[in-house]
Amino acid sequence: MGSEGIRRVESLARSGIESIPKEYVRAKEEVGNIGNVFEEENKEGWEQVPTIDLSEIDSSDEVVRKKCREKLKKAAEEWGVMHLVNHGIPSEVIQRLKKAGEEFFSQPVEEKEKYANDQESGEIQGYGSKLANNSSGQLEWEDYFFHLVFPEEKRDLSIWPKEPPYYTEVTSEYAKKLRGLASKILEILSLELGLEGGRLEKEVGGLEELLLQLKINYYPICPQPELALGVEAHTDVSSLTFLIHNMVPGLQLFYQGKWVTAKCVPDSILMHIGDTIEILSNGKYKSILHRGLVNKEKVRISWAVFCEPPKEKIVLQPLPELVTETQPTLFPPRTFAQHIHHKIFGKTQEALPK
Repeated sequence: MGSEGIRRVESLARSGIESIPKEYVRAKEEVGNIGNVFEEENKEGWEQVPTIDLSEIDSSDEVVRKKCREKLKKAAEEWGVMHLVNHGIPSEVIQRLKKAGEEFFSQPVEEKEKYANDQESGEIQGYGSKLANNSSGQLEWEDYFFHLVFPEEKRDLSIWPKEPPYYTEVTSEYAKKLRGLASKILEILSLELGLEGGRLEKEVGGLEELLLQLKINYYPICPQPELALGVEAHTDVSSLTFLIHNMVPGLQLFYQGKWVTAKCVPDSILMHIGDTIEILSNGKYKSILHRGLVNKEKVRISWAVFCEPPKEKIVLQPLPELVTETQPTLFPPRTFAQHIHHKIFGKTQEALPK
């Protein structure tokens, strides 16, 4: 694993610098509207990310179940992001998962370097920091740990953290439970499109092929948070993304022409609709633009699980049932790998194998 010459953001933050290096300073148009994230979170009177109570989906009352499905559909169509409460994943599993990630990141940087990835050679699993291969050529104020967590037979446990000792056990348990939650959400989204309940699940790879990738994002304290971004504005390429965090605000969503700071909702899992579901639904469900802010008071940690289809096996395109004369197809057919390539390199390299 190769990390030679890469300066970790945590090391920078701990070095006592008062101004951030120029490669972390974002363009004015990117950060011109950034305020104090704690004040932003407490703003009243502006739209809030919807909260969906999933306990209602298992109600014995059909009216309650239907109402819950409709609320989830509305959130997916209008926002593309929602807080899920009463989601069925035990609180103690989530708390232990967070504790394991916090303990891993509390180790000295040189301990974490033993797990360093090597992005340039394509080894993306492990401990890392963003290289300047993004559209702006600028760096993001975060370090991370990234690895595939489901299906179990596709995991590479050799690169999973050995400390704390319970990391593998709790991460595996969380991944298994989250996979069940993903199926439940995909079923609701399918039914609300007028499709068979298992349709979207099948289209994204089913139990054998849908990959769950965990990225623990570690955002150190930043001396100039108004100039930096933890994660630049983007949409997720996944089918669904599930996110939990250490209750420090930072996620912003671009909704109706404005950046909205997501409130921290206790015991919730924040779920994004990703590009894959937006494409399959022919734009009915939205993949929302979002970014991560940093602050000078508290470290923020988030655990994002990206549910991704296989890179080459499936062609992503709007489902034929959702394409009509009045609603023509909005997206050309691409494999997942081609979609990622298109997002990184844009329309300049459009020649795709037919």
